[in-house]
Amino acid sequence: MKYLVRELSEKIFNKLQSNTVVILYGARRVGKTFLVKALLKKIKEPVLTLNGEDINVHDKLAVRSVENFRQILGSYKVLYIDEAQKIPEIGLKLKLMIDEIEGLKIIISGSSSFDINNNTGEPLTGRKYTFNLFALSENEYNQIENPISKPDKVRERLVYGNYPELLHLPDKKDKEDYLNEMISSYLLKDILIYENIKNSQKIFNLLRLIAFQIGSEVSMQELGKQLGMSKNTVEKYLDLLNKVFILHKVGGFSRNLRKEITKNSRWYFLDNGIRNAVIANFNSVESRNDVGQLWENYMICERLKYQECRRISSNNYFWRTYEQQELDWVEERNGLLFGYEFKYRNTRVKIPPQWKKAYPDATFEVINIDNFSEWLK
Repeated sequence: MKYLVRELSEKIFNKLQSNTVVILYGARRVGKTFLVKALLKKIKEPVLTLNGEDINVHDKLAVRSVENFRQILGSYKVLYIDEAQKIPEIGLKLKLMIDEIEGLKIIISGSSSFDINNNTGEPLTGRKYTFNLFALSENEYNQIENPISKPDKVRERLVYGNYPELLHLPDKKDKEDYLNEMISSYLLKDILIYENIKNSQKIFNLLRLIAFQIGSEVSMQELGKQLGMSKNTVEKYLDLLNKVFILHKVGGFSRNLRKEITKNSRWYFLDNGIRNAVIANFNSVESRNDVGQLWENYMICERLKYQECRRISSNNYFWRTYEQQELDWVEERNGLLFGYEFKYRNTRVKIPPQWKKAYPDATFEVINIDNFSEWLK
């Protein structure tokens, strides 16, 4: 069985300190539990593991008192809570633990940011470290791949994505079955439970529309018309899909130039395999007419992983003008601008004249199948 060392491992391990809370976010099945358990083995201290989806755990933690928590923890100095967002008032309970129980180390994980954000944000200010775990990254695959095999593997991942369990499924039909099971059983679980949504078909239909609009601005009003929903309902569903790490929102960049478009956003899937499962298309790259969308979506996902693993603080945007000049990806870092265009094949692309004129100090680079590895190093 192939198990890759996750890039975030060492950074998370270094933050597992006394009287602090480490929060690990990520979609279901990206490997959060496996990663945490591997890290906890290195601590060599007894660990109390609780599951937030177990109602008995809710009962145990219901009484928010130091004495109750001391009795639950006993001699344990490390506490791990999986799916912590399910536990009522989890932030206040964790704060009491780390404030009053000397030497306690806590790590929690969650597949949605609904209640973890709401309930841990303010109570744990200054006492927490937050990490986002994505599906496997291209840099992580380098542990088992060489430059010769890499292009073929990337073409496969453009279709099937990067979920860790796919490594153990060499047959393409098995991969398709796995991804179909993911979207039917796992990914929407938090939304359907949290919002008590009876008709998941509306959300699937919304995801399909987004899947065909990769790289284009999304109009909430237009989506609402197509789906028979109000604009507000569309916004609510997209926000929920963002909070369970299925979609990622990118806004338009502008420094108040009148020709720049910033009103609508673009939406990307955080895994190509999920996108392709939603539209029921697992055809190979060579036989598809949406390779540009696949490549753009994939590169944005990989760049988000790169930024997270290196703890790079960046404001990310797309850029477009009313004259149809555009850049797929703009990073604003330390007062500097970096512009990127994503093209699967190595073709010559000129810098947009209005970008060059408006932002003469900004960089411009085309990211393709031949040079993307350098961009992610």
